Amino acid sequence: MYKKVIGLFAVLTMSCVVYAFSGDKAVEVKSQINTSKVTELIEKNTRLKVVDMKPSRLPNVAEVMTDQGLFYASNDGSYFIAGKIYRAPGNRGLVDLAEDRLSLERIEGVKQFENDMIVYKAKDEKHVITVFTDITCGYCRKMHNKMSEYNDLGITVRYLAYPRQGITDETGALSQGFQDLRSIWCHEDPALAMTKAKAGSGVAQRICDAPIEEEFNFGRQIGVNGTPAIILENGYLLPGFREPKDLAETLVNM
Repeated sequence: MYKKVIGLFAVLTMSCVVYAFSGDKAVEVKSQINTSKVTELIEKNTRLKVVDMKPSRLPNVAEVMTDQGLFYASNDGSYFIAGKIYRAPGNRGLVDLAEDRLSLERIEGVKQFENDMIVYKAKDEKHVITVFTDITCGYCRKMHNKMSEYNDLGITVRYLAYPRQGITDETGALSQGFQDLRSIWCHEDPALAMTKAKAGSGVAQRICDAPIEEEFNFGRQIGVNGTPAIILENGYLLPGFREPKDLAETLVNM
């Protein structure tokens, strides 16, 4: 009988790292996954909800995409791995398989929100980053204050909403963070409204069909747990604030 996991925190803090040394070629995994058993294992013993699963590069181990990130389980549903699996492809050192998988999910996933982002476009665009942001976040405000510097370096910044308080509060009502971000996205000039809000101005409440909850849920699914969180063009995630010149160097050297 599986030990009941109380809360996601306990799941995320389990220390389990698996190293898969497979050489230059990826291991082709063709074993059948018992999807019902794996789903039962995870959803009955954690607060995670299974979204998708597929074979990992490690034999008899499945990648399980959940509403709160990527995990692993044995194909027969007997074992659950809350940790990282690394592969050693030749002389390249260790490669984090979860980050490789999530980078593809991020690249594809952001496409659904391309018409719903708040964009600060560089005049001489060289790179495009997508940033999960919140107006209550100090480092988000710091990043926004340097927007002209990012743009001058050729970096276009696209915002997705990530209310740090969550969608609802402890009473089940919509959180203030959600309502404020929705109001900004619903503004006739969202970019201006975002700049004013991050400068400390009050947010006039507006209601529309802005996909704030969808963006928040997408962020949680691809590994975002704080703001700012920066998705690079290759899909990799940079948590936290980066100075404009440092970020530009990172983008050039990708």
